[in-house]
Amino acid sequence: MFGPKAMRGFFGGGHRPGFGHGPRRGRIFEKGDLKYVILALLEDGPSHGYEVIRSLEERSRGFYSPSPGSVYPTLQLLEDMGHVTSTQRDGKKVYAITDQGRKFLEENRRSVEDIWGKVGGGWDPGVAAELHEIRHDLVDLGKLFGQRMREGGVDREKLARIREVISAATREIETILRDDTGGTTNV
Repeated sequence: MFGPKAMRGFFGGGHRPGFGHGPRRGRIFEKGDLKYVILALLEDGPSHGYEVIRSLEERSRGFYSPSPGSVYPTLQLLEDMGHVTSTQRDGKKVYAITDQGRKFLEENRRSVEDIWGKVGGGWDPGVAAELHEIRHDLVDLGKLFGQRMREGGVDREKLARIREVISAATREIETILRDDTGGTTNV
């Protein structure tokens, strides 16, 4: 009932659908939005699918990592619509925006700007970097916990102590998040 197998994926680790390789907390893109942002990326120059994925990760500062299963069908749809063309280069299919695609993008520029705003294009880079570091800290904690569980180094007493620490940290974080002064709280 409780053990290493039950803990697999408890903290980080493992692929969770819906948010690229991150936790699902609601959709980053609504249905159909991905075609706009891919066209906007291709406006900067031709790219193959993996470059599009990497550009989306960079543009969202690492908070969204689209799966190939969403990017490649969207590229194919855009090609079918006449908004992009593809050519083979070094064994890879490289996509470029067409004049028709540029016109479509311009007609929908406001949507593209709204989407980028939702993805986090307007976030303070310092805040985004700090969130990214917090995420890594939590994943590292999960890996440590999972490793110790697999090694059999966690008993009921240690689990109770860990739960107390996590509960106290949660209460402290809630206090920090409720603090409207923007000041710091000692942890």
